[in-house]
Amino acid sequence: MKPNTHPDYHEITVVMTDGTTFKTRSCYGKPGDTLRLDIDPSSHPAWTGQQRVVLDTGGQIAKFNKKFAGIGLRKKG
Repeated sequence: MKPNTHPDYHEITVVMTDGTTFKTRSCYGKPGDTLRLDIDPSSHPAWTGQQRVVLDTGGQIAKFNKKFAGIGLRKKG
């Protein structure tokens, strides 16, 4: 194998969304860096099986429906 072709593999700390931490080895960052997760198996619906309700923030769904209400309707004549 050629020398210096692989990135540095070192130990980092991973912080889950619930605050728990664990150490692992990775090529991420520098030795001793911390990786904070936004989504992990304890909070993501793919693993938990619970879906969050989509809120109509600022009327975005109503705005979409109003904008595209006539699509798919044919005019006679």
